[in-house]
Amino acid sequence: MTIHTTDPFATPEPERSPVRRLRGRLPAPVTLWTAPGPAGLTVSSLLVADGDPGRVVGLLDDESELWSAVAATGRFAVFPLTEDEQGLADRFAGLAPAPGGLFTQVTEDWQETGYGPVLADGRTWAGCRVETERSCGWGRLIEGVIETVTVGAEAEPLTHYRGRYRRLPK
Repeated sequence: MTIHTTDPFATPEPERSPVRRLRGRLPAPVTLWTAPGPAGLTVSSLLVADGDPGRVVGLLDDESELWSAVAATGRFAVFPLTEDEQGLADRFAGLAPAPGGLFTQVTEDWQETGYGPVLADGRTWAGCRVETERSCGWGRLIEGVIETVTVGAEAEPLTHYRGRYRRLPK
């Protein structure tokens, strides 16, 4: 048996997309987007724009159940994940099993909202209404107007950098 220190199936360095390499070198917050249905997806390609009203812009997989639910209802919820929620992020990204469904794990308590389920732990979240959407790269670029915000207790965020979850230095 051979143990590799690198991924033997990885695309060789000279053949990798420079755009993906650029994106990989930008730290990103890890968030969960949900919609009535319920549907959910881990999203790290997003921007929150201040204003009156504020907006959330994100890039979603246009073949995801989340995009289907957002397109059908015109609403979605967004909330940041904490550094201890890597398993939750992986589950909603489709990288970990979800026996019984994404929202049925006994370790989480979900609260229904008009924008989609949110974790019922008093965390920060935003309820948004879709304003525009269009094709962008390999996904769907969604711009949502923030209609409601709940600001919860501050928590250490989960970030994604160079293909891995990272904790911010304290």
